[in-house]
Amino acid sequence: MNGSGTAPAVPRPAYRRLSVEQRRSQLLTAALGLFAQRAPEDVSLDDVATAAEVSRPLVYRYFPGGKQQLYEAALRSAADMLERCFAEPESGPLTQRLSRALDRYLAFVDEHDAGFSALLQGGSVVETARTSAIVDEVRRAAADQILRHLGEPRPGLRLRMTVRMWITAVEGASLIWLDEDKQPALDELRDWLVDHFIALLTATAARDPQTAKVTRAALKLEAADGPAGGLARRLLPVVSDATHLL
Repeated sequence: MNGSGTAPAVPRPAYRRLSVEQRRSQLLTAALGLFAQRAPEDVSLDDVATAAEVSRPLVYRYFPGGKQQLYEAALRSAADMLERCFAEPESGPLTQRLSRALDRYLAFVDEHDAGFSALLQGGSVVETARTSAIVDEVRRAAADQILRHLGEPRPGLRLRMTVRMWITAVEGASLIWLDEDKQPALDELRDWLVDHFIALLTATAARDPQTAKVTRAALKLEAADGPAGGLARRLLPVVSDATHLL
């Protein structure tokens, strides 16, 4: 209480004058932080305003379409981050490139767990054809990046399907990992997913000459002590008793 018998005013955060882009970025960052912890339908514009330390009318000024527009913009921002996860220099063994891309992707999943689940599992009340298209764009961008690393400018149906199947497997494994209380450890999950890619590529190579060509080229760059060599050594004991199938 002060001398007049009233409670002292609580000081408000100083208003920061930002450019349009800076303010928009600030609001999107606040929204992404909330969507990372809660499903989209559980986040209100008041929540975003509080997190960004701005007024609710200011949020509406930048996103006059309300929560739906803000969610789509935040989703677009998250999609851009996910697409960048798969951007990798086209040099060195393929498994090393995949490992680095997966490290970034899985770090995003870890940081945005609740939001990632809501995004990929669908069913959100704010889900629309536009938001679904943004998610699908991430999948296609990731597939395009991997096909580029395989060095085939005109990938055929089987090779394209193989890569897209693996992208789907990565998404599914990420959701299961979250459901299993983030077990196993991230580095183990990453290595397991790289193994899956090698195995899937090899299985398709047995049926498709184009995939066989890119698989042989990729394996030539692998070291004996690398992921591909380790997988080969682990597989030998498993298949050694299946010689009767040959």
